[in-house]
Amino acid sequence: MKTMFKNKLLNTILLASACGIAIAAIAPKANLARANDNPKVIEITAKKFEFSPSQITLKKGEPVILRLSSSDRVHGFMSKPLKIDTDIPADKTEDVSVTPDTAGDFTVICDHYCGTGHGNMKMKVTVVE
Repeated sequence: MKTMFKNKLLNTILLASACGIAIAAIAPKANLARANDNPKVIEITAKKFEFSPSQITLKKGEPVILRLSSSDRVHGFMSKPLKIDTDIPADKTEDVSVTPDTAGDFTVICDHYCGTGHGNMKMKVTVVE
């Protein structure tokens, strides 16, 4: 009888240990998945000849949503290194998901001609480690 009890107890302990290890191994991935489900949102407004804010900082590998809007007309929002190329419709919002994979300073430009100051319509995106 004692041997059967010891075997059941040992099996229970082994099962609990195995479950504990499995839960510990899954937990960090679950936390990461939850963080990716709710990425940070950064609001950016375009209007003739400027983006506001004119500079943002992102973390390498961290997904974000850039919530783009225009207060006057259609503008572009383009940066080849960040793999972004979209239009910002007038009086509407455009969400762009970005996960930077390289650290550094990058320039975003308006690629829709919007008047004489169009060539200066840029913003700086800094990606840190």
